[in-house]
Amino acid sequence: MRAVLTWKETCAEKCVYDLAFKPDGSQLIVAAGLRVLVYDAADGNLIQPLKGHKDIVYCVAYAKDGKRFASGSADKSIIIWTSKLEGILKYIHNDSIQCVAYNPVTHQLASCSSGDFGLWSPEQKSVNKHKVSSKITCCGWTNDGQYLALGMMNGVVSIRNKNGEEKVKIERPGGSSSPIWSIAWNPSKDEHNDILAVADWGQKLSFYQLSGNQSNKGKTLTYDPCCVSYFSKGEYIVMGGSDRQASLYTKDGVLLGTIGEQNAWVSTCRVKPDSNFVVLGCQDGTIVCYQLIFSTVHGLYKDRYAYRENMTDVIVQHLITEQKARIKCHELVKKIAIYRNRLAIQLPEKIHIYELESDDTSDMHYRSKERIYRKFECNLLVVCSQHIIVCQEKRLQCLSFTGSKEKEWVMESLIRYIKVIGGPPAREGLLVGLKNGAILKIFVDNPLPITLLKLSASVRCLDMSASRNKLAVVDEQNTLLVYDINSKELLFQEPNANSVAWNTQCEDMLCFSGNGYLNIKASNFPVHQQKMKGFVVGYNGSKIFCLHVYSMSAVDVPQSAPMYQYLERKMFKEAYQIACLGVTDSDWRDLATEALEGLDFDTAKKAFIRIRDLRYLELINSIEERKKRGENDNELFLADVCAYQGKFHEAAKLYKHTGHESRALSMYTDLRMFDYAKEFVGATDPKSSRILMTKQADWAKSSKEPRAAAEMYLSAGEHLKAIDIIGEHGWADMLIDIARKLDKAEREPLAKCAFHFKRLKHHGYASETYSKMGDLKALVHLHVETRHWEEAFSLVEKHPQFKYDVFVPYAQWLAENDRFEEAQKAFHKAGRQNEAVKVLEQLTHNAVVENRFNDAGYYYWMLSMQCLDIVRENEEQRDEMLKKFERFQHLAELYHVYRSIQRYTPQGSKHCNTDGRSVWTEGETVEK
Repeated sequence: MRAVLTWKETCAEKCVYDLAFKPDGSQLIVAAGLRVLVYDAADGNLIQPLKGHKDIVYCVAYAKDGKRFASGSADKSIIIWTSKLEGILKYIHNDSIQCVAYNPVTHQLASCSSGDFGLWSPEQKSVNKHKVSSKITCCGWTNDGQYLALGMMNGVVSIRNKNGEEKVKIERPGGSSSPIWSIAWNPSKDEHNDILAVADWGQKLSFYQLSGNQSNKGKTLTYDPCCVSYFSKGEYIVMGGSDRQASLYTKDGVLLGTIGEQNAWVSTCRVKPDSNFVVLGCQDGTIVCYQLIFSTVHGLYKDRYAYRENMTDVIVQHLITEQKARIKCHELVKKIAIYRNRLAIQLPEKIHIYELESDDTSDMHYRSKERIYRKFECNLLVVCSQHIIVCQEKRLQCLSFTGSKEKEWVMESLIRYIKVIGGPPAREGLLVGLKNGAILKIFVDNPLPITLLKLSASVRCLDMSASRNKLAVVDEQNTLLVYDINSKELLFQEPNANSVAWNTQCEDMLCFSGNGYLNIKASNFPVHQQKMKGFVVGYNGSKIFCLHVYSMSAVDVPQSAPMYQYLERKMFKEAYQIACLGVTDSDWRDLATEALEGLDFDTAKKAFIRIRDLRYLELINSIEERKKRGENDNELFLADVCAYQGKFHEAAKLYKHTGHESRALSMYTDLRMFDYAKEFVGATDPKSSRILMTKQADWAKSSKEPRAAAEMYLSAGEHLKAIDIIGEHGWADMLIDIARKLDKAEREPLAKCAFHFKRLKHHGYASETYSKMGDLKALVHLHVETRHWEEAFSLVEKHPQFKYDVFVPYAQWLAENDRFEEAQKAFHKAGRQNEAVKVLEQLTHNAVVENRFNDAGYYYWMLSMQCLDIVRENEEQRDEMLKKFERFQHLAELYHVYRSIQRYTPQGSKHCNTDGRSVWTEGETVEK
């Protein structure tokens, strides 16, 4: 903590008794002498003295709403003033007024004198007064305005309600020998109980709860306190008194330091609302304003940040998980250092060393390890695994955890910066920057420093890259310089930098802050900027740790900008390393796509795995398999990639360039992009055009557009497929048109047409088609199948070789229709003598059985003639057939004669068997 004098004024009235700030902090009201003085709080200029009192003004107070303030005087009067500095009301007590206080909620005014206190509010016509047994020296309302505490000369604290009734009486051990001189309620809203700070002239600072119980043992002072005042949030207390100085304490009474020494007693002090400004009033008439500057005491190691809070506590924060651990030191924390599992805290009289309870990276439990009971005046403090490094201007001392000095280094200039850069336990390396621009590396087990660089300007900030090959320096001119440690070469420099940090996971990335911007630089690419308050202290992966005022935050920065910078240079592996630090899914896709187009399949595969794109992973796997089989045409691989990406025209060009036009054609047709396919094929390649048309027709067929498919098949010369579709749908007109256009040599498609005509019962079209083909046999079969016997007979007359094909089925058809005689003739014409004989035999048998003897004689005659025909055709059966001829002639004559006998035989019917024997039909037997 450091106090900076803002302004100082001296009153002619000599003693300043009380101060009060306007709630907005713009004005300061001063009780001094016979007047109330109004000052500009910003610069200490007197705005206006207010006259109205006839004796010394002892106290002033401002209402919380800022509309009015009150002053109390030894003349026993209270004057109410407006914010426009006009007196509007005056009332009196029986004794001199000692203190006044406005209720923060109801704006009720409490005015206290030596023998009583009064409660007044604007809506009341009179003041309610209450007698007390001792002189009231100070008073104060609770934050909720429900209770009023009165501090008395006899050492008693009386707590009253808004009506003035006493609710709690705190009788303190010192009694009247410890008169209470100042009290104040803690304004913090975080406290569970109302806490009252009581300062007495028994040189004691005590703390009480509203119930009257003491909250802690209190603190013994070395002076008589005259005033006590809380900061707006209740975290600190300012006190002054007979020691002629104002001091800063924690809310628990731990002394933190001196604000300012004066030449007289500090009679009053106030903290400017919501600020770090403190105004003191002294008995010699001095009014002085200080600004308190609380320096940041902190330490950072990777994602663990340790910092001081409320001057006496240490908070260790895990910047990734946001976990926090609090270590209460109960003393002023002067320095903090953190490294790996070690934490060192410097207190006024000792250094306390802590360690983590476990090796778990997320563990936040620290335990005490060692204490070094020595008072150190040091500028910087560093902790290693087994040592403490204390920096005292030019001197570095290495101490063991027991406090023994092991090594010492004396530099040629003041040490401005020191950082542990890692290493084995007890052999860690330190990076040290000096005011004269020298940069050194020191190992804790080596007495000799190593000079790395010598700059012309003082070093402000340092960091070394993860591989220890590059050094980043920010000098006092706010210039960032990056060097190659081995060659000492300046790699690049950037202006407007106040701090720098290398990425702990990426060798070529660093960030620096300055002028309200965060700058990220990868390799030698241009800087990427974004607005940021504070300055960077660490860079781990995609998180940048920034300190703004007193708070540390982890800024999650997507590494998109540097990744795209690498992609522009086709540095895919480096871009992948950056992406691993943290980029969006769309950035991963861009990386994967760029790497794929750049034929870096390994990087592309890893990137696509990140976003789980199985489609592209299948493509990459297929390309890898092809490469294993010996394929090495990168243009062909790129064509496949373009096709997957939807860049079909580019893919087609690449396919064509590599001599794989068929792949381009397949791509277009698979995508049903037939117009593009036709354009690609052009008119110079009829074969490809036909293939294309066929595929288009296939698609039309599968899309249930049969007519379009048939037309496309015809255009492609695929007549058979077209005919099948047309035939299936029964489009006879379209089918005959095709048949008539086909050449007679195209027998298969013509046969298909005829088949469908037959199936569709268009026999005329079928006949026309067979005739065109010259397929007489098929034509004969068609006539036979359709029972067009005349056309069949006409054809047989011209082409006798088909008589068998016509007459046999004709005879069978006649027989099936009981036209046996015609059937027998047909068989005979067909040369099927045996069938003809069988038919005649059957006819003869039927005629005999039915007593048609005339018919039977005729049939036997025909049988005899048939036997002669067989003899003419087959000489081998001559003898057999001639015998049958004679027999059948005999039977024919016999039945012809028998017919006449039958006609004249009225009695019983008898007939001859087919062998010529007589049989009586009524059972009468005749000689045979």
